[in-house]
Amino acid sequence: MARRGAARGASDRKRSERRQESVSATVDGGLAELVPDRERPRAWTLLLDGAPQSHVDLDDPAYLSFEYQRRLGHVIDLAAPAGRPLQVVHLGGGAFTLARYVAASRPRSTQQIVEIDAPLVQLVRRELPLDPQARIRVRSADARAGLGRIQDGWADLVIADVFGGARTPAHLTSVEFLAEVRRVLKPGGQYAANLADGPPLAHLRGQIATAASLFPEVALAADPTVWRGRRFGNAVLVASDLPIAVADLTRRVASDPHPGRVEQGRALADFTGGAAVVTDAGAKPSPAPPPDAFS
Repeated sequence: MARRGAARGASDRKRSERRQESVSATVDGGLAELVPDRERPRAWTLLLDGAPQSHVDLDDPAYLSFEYQRRLGHVIDLAAPAGRPLQVVHLGGGAFTLARYVAASRPRSTQQIVEIDAPLVQLVRRELPLDPQARIRVRSADARAGLGRIQDGWADLVIADVFGGARTPAHLTSVEFLAEVRRVLKPGGQYAANLADGPPLAHLRGQIATAASLFPEVALAADPTVWRGRRFGNAVLVASDLPIAVADLTRRVASDPHPGRVEQGRALADFTGGAAVVTDAGAKPSPAPPPDAFS
């Protein structure tokens, strides 16, 4: 079996090395493109309708290129002592970047990916195959529906990174959705979400307020220009029943290639500014990015 796995790995490497041009396919979410990274031989960027979604390096799955993925990687690193296996739910699959990261940094972890776009899953599986030894299950389902099928208290970590047309669907922004997340988490487990917003940051403030209504501990990491409402960008929200390793997270985020800032407690409450908790009845998708957001 080991020889067969090694042969398969060598075949996958040769296939990727031969490929010098982009690979594209029509998926449910639009036009998916896998664009080769000219600086890393077996690395690719996934775009959907021109918007960057994921970057993955098949030779080095612990390498995280995108700013928000690095910050989610910090959350993964701090979720438990180094090397300890985790049980992780990924809502939104993309190129399976973060699941690959967990498998590489925490062997023997068990993971579930819920991705609604079945043709995208097929494209990624075919062109960027997962390590066959990794304990990763991929379900083609709506994120909230897939979450509903996971047993109570199963996950150490739930990571939400769901975008359709570059916007998070409304039903994944509400307190009812987060109640399902909390049901699936183990006591002391963590929820981490990639959020996107721009001036006046109403969506971001609403998401903080919604998380804080269910979790006693909430922190947010973002670029300083996003904090000040000067540009559209990503922010990573972390929520838990138990204290978050904010000091360690702050140091890591501050040392990133594009340094960010982490806030919690009173400073975060002041930023939230009395925003209302989002419910299913009033939920809206996250705002669409401006035309120049990815230029």
